Amino acid sequence: MYKCLKCKKIVSEFIEGRVMCPYCGYRILIKTRPEIVKRVQAR
Repeated sequence: MYKCLKCKKIVSEFIEGRVMCPYCGYRILIKTRPEIVKRVQAR
């Protein structure tokens, strides 16, 4: 799952293998992080 920086919509598939937002055509996308917070106990 990726998010467009310009229109802020979530993009899951790319058009013809090109990294581009299908809604606005912007080419800069960021990978979304899961909302689950992982807690690790320190030793």
